[in-house]
Amino acid sequence: MNSLVKFVQDEFVEKKDIPEFGAGDTITVYYEIREGDKKRTQFFKGVVLQRKGSGASETFTIRKMSGTVGVERIFPINLPALQKIEVNKKGKVRRARIYYFRGLTGKKARIKERRD
Repeated sequence: MNSLVKFVQDEFVEKKDIPEFGAGDTITVYYEIREGDKKRTQFFKGVVLQRKGSGASETFTIRKMSGTVGVERIFPINLPALQKIEVNKKGKVRRARIYYFRGLTGKKARIKERRD
């Protein structure tokens, strides 16, 4: 059964060319919003907390600060409204899922930049 699902996903779900990114990276996601018959592009810039899943069902979580409130959003990799992803900074973290980042404030909430 799993091989059948994987086969269908590989054949019929179109692959998008997304850059390599992981937890701790700061990225900007541009996506399309439809309001009635109007379309507009909106962006969401923040730190990647995790990448989860594989194949067509892969998702990633981004966290940004909006004033003093933390806002998180989960994006599927194969979201049709997803236009492009830009990697702004590569972060140096030791974990694949940085949930501890939610509790940090001020200078502790900084992530060192990884030089490649």
